[in-house]
Amino acid sequence: MIPDTLKSKLQQRISHAVTPREAAVDVLKMLQAHYGWLTDEAVAEAAELLGLSTLQVDELATFYEMLYRRPVGRRVIHVCDSISCWSMGGEALIAHFSKYLGIKPGETTEDGAFTLLPCCCLGNCREAPTVMIGDTIYDRVTPELAEQIVAKERT
Repeated sequence: MIPDTLKSKLQQRISHAVTPREAAVDVLKMLQAHYGWLTDEAVAEAAELLGLSTLQVDELATFYEMLYRRPVGRRVIHVCDSISCWSMGGEALIAHFSKYLGIKPGETTEDGAFTLLPCCCLGNCREAPTVMIGDTIYDRVTPELAEQIVAKERT
C-alpha cells in the first residue's frame, strides 16, 4: 500500500501532466524508488492512479530498461553494450564485472548489494566504455576502475 505522502506526490505529478499517460513513467520511477522494484502491487497501484489498465502500465514497465519488474540489488550496475562501448572494450568490461562480483549479467550478488545489467545505450559514446550506477555515469571504465567503482558504491 502506498503511504499517503507518496500517494499525494504521485497525484500531484499526474495532475500536472497533459494526460495521465504522460506521467506514467515518472509515477513508475517513484513507485520503484519506494518498493525497490515494480511489484505487481505497484503496477496495479499505478494503473489505478493513472486510470490505465494494469496491462498498459506493465507494457511501459517492461519496455524501459531502467524500470525493474523483478527484484534487483540495492545498486544496479548498467554496463553499456552499444556499438561504441562494445568497440572500446565493453564486452570485456561486463565480463570483468561478472567475474569480480561473482555473478552473471542479470543476476544479483548474494548480499543483495549489486545487480549487473547490460544496457543498450547510455548516451555517452564519446567516453566509452560507460557504466551507470544510480544516477552516476562513469566513463572510460577500465577493469581496474571497475573494481574501484564497486568499492566506492559499496559504501
